[in-house]
Amino acid sequence: MTQTWVKVGRIGDIPRRGARCVKNGDMSIAIFRTADDRVFALEDKCPHRNGPLSQGIVHDGCVTCPLHNWVISLETGAAQGADEGQTLSIPVRLEGDEIVLGIGGLA
Repeated sequence: MTQTWVKVGRIGDIPRRGARCVKNGDMSIAIFRTADDRVFALEDKCPHRNGPLSQGIVHDGCVTCPLHNWVISLETGAAQGADEGQTLSIPVRLEGDEIVLGIGGLA
């Protein structure tokens, strides 16, 4: 399937170490900005109990879920440490200051 890339905003729309959400059908996608201006996108639900990752704390290339403190890799969506599970990671890139999501094939 061909990847569909969609502009969803500017990096300046997201505070450093913060997140914003966009919708793709029924799916909520959290877009994260790190302290060093890298961007990542994950489905906005923790693999543990579907907590809103967009409301978590962004640190060291991870986000900590606000419900039960699970630490999730921003790069892979995988739970870190002794926890097990993974949330969907969505392709994302910067084109200048524009954030572009790869949403081809997502439900």
